[in-house]
Amino acid sequence: MSLNKYEQGLFDYLDHHPEERRHWQAKVFSVAAQMVDPGAAARELERELWDYLVERSEHVARLRELHTGGVRRVSLLNLSEYLLRMFGPPVRPRKPTPS
Repeated sequence: MSLNKYEQGLFDYLDHHPEERRHWQAKVFSVAAQMVDPGAAARELERELWDYLVERSEHVARLRELHTGGVRRVSLLNLSEYLLRMFGPPVRPRKPTPS
């Protein structure tokens, strides 16, 4: 999966801060458990990740550097889908179709 520079920067930040990573693990699991549609879960999580990125950018220089021209909305959908795969409940395998 390919992440854009915003997604990669945010993922790296979470990877280097265990308390933030645990928070997002719990949040991802909670969002995934509440929603039946994985697409809806990814979109909900993407909106929360964006709000988080904007808020943390005010305090973390590494994230602030991503917004050199000012904050403008970018997609974090690939990151949200990746986090759902990593931290969400395991996907049940499909039943094989009878031959």
